[in-house]
Amino acid sequence: MKHRHTSASRKHRLRHFLASFRDTGILLREFRTPVLWFTLAVLGGGFLYNSISKAVGEPVYGLVEAIYIVLTSTFLQPSNREFPHHFALQAFHFFMPIIGLIVLAQGLADFGSALFNRRARSKEWEMAVASTLNKHNILVGLGHLGYRVALKLHEMGEQIAVIELNANADTVIAARDLGIPVIHDDATRPAALEAANLKDARTIILASQNDSMNLQIALKARSVNPKIQVVIRIFDEDFAHALQEQFGFVALSATEMAAPVFAAAAAGSDVTNPISVEGQLLSLARLAIRPGSKFADTTVGYVEDNYHLNIVLLRRDHQSEMHPTDSSPLHAGDTIAVLGGPKQLNRLLHDNE
Repeated sequence: MKHRHTSASRKHRLRHFLASFRDTGILLREFRTPVLWFTLAVLGGGFLYNSISKAVGEPVYGLVEAIYIVLTSTFLQPSNREFPHHFALQAFHFFMPIIGLIVLAQGLADFGSALFNRRARSKEWEMAVASTLNKHNILVGLGHLGYRVALKLHEMGEQIAVIELNANADTVIAARDLGIPVIHDDATRPAALEAANLKDARTIILASQNDSMNLQIALKARSVNPKIQVVIRIFDEDFAHALQEQFGFVALSATEMAAPVFAAAAAGSDVTNPISVEGQLLSLARLAIRPGSKFADTTVGYVEDNYHLNIVLLRRDHQSEMHPTDSSPLHAGDTIAVLGGPKQLNRLLHDNE
C-alpha cells in the first residue's frame, strides 16, 4: 500500500511538472504578439538609425551596431558610444524606452503574473494538466451522478479529466481538491473535447441528464477517436439497448447503482444494468482478477463469504466452470462472473485494483 501511494505521488509530481512546462508554452504563444511587435520595433529602429546616421554624418560601424544601440537605449543602458549630436539620432534614446515600456514591459508583466499565478487562469491550467494524461477517462457532467463516478474512479486509481459547463458547482471544487482536472466548457464543442486530450483517452463517460446531448457528444468523440470506449447515461432502457447494439456503446440507465456501474465500465469491467429482486438491486459483473488483487490466491468461498455475493462462473485457461465450488482456487488472470448488490460489487471492484 505504501509503495502504491509513493508511486502515485511520484506520477502526480511528474504530471504537475509536465503540466507546468506545457502551460508555459501556452503562455508564450498567448504573449507572442507583444514580443513580435517589440522585435519589429527594435529591428525597424535599427534599420532607420543606421540610415539616419549615414545621412547626418554620424555613421555607426554597421547595421548590427545600429540594432544594438536601439536595443540598449530601449532598456536605458549605455551603448559604449558617444551620445549622438544630431536631434534625429538623439530622439531614439528618448522614444525607444517608451516603446519598450508600452509594448514589451506590459506584456512581460502580464506574462509573469500569469506564470506565477496559474490558478487564476483555471481553464488553461486544467487543459495543461489534462494534456499530460494518457489512456485516461474523460467524464462529461459533474452533477450528482458524475461526481460519484469521479470519486469511484479516483478510488480505483484511474486517471480522469472532467468537462463541466457549470463552473460554480460545489462538485467542481471538490473534484479539483482531489487533483482531478476540471475544464469549464461545453462538451458539445470539439475544442472542449480536444482540451481534455480526447485523442489519447481510453474511455469517455457521458453522465449528464440530457440523453440527446450525451449521444451527440458520444458520436463526436468516436469521430475524433474511433477506438475510444463510450459509456453513456441513457434514461430510456430500450434506447440504451439500441445504442449498444448499433454503436457498441456501453449504455446504462440511471439508478442508485449507476456510479459504481459507470466506474466499473470505464475501468474495463463489464457490469450489467441492475434488476430489482424483492426490492433489492442486483447486477452481474465480469472481471479479470489482477495480480495486485486482495482476493488473488484465495478461494471462491472466501470471496462469497467476505463480500456477500455469489460467483456464478469461473474461467481459467479457456475453460469455464459454472457455479464453482467453495474450495475452487482463485488466481491472478482468472475471470469471474459475480452477482451482487451495488455496495458489494463496488467493494469487490475496488479491492481488485
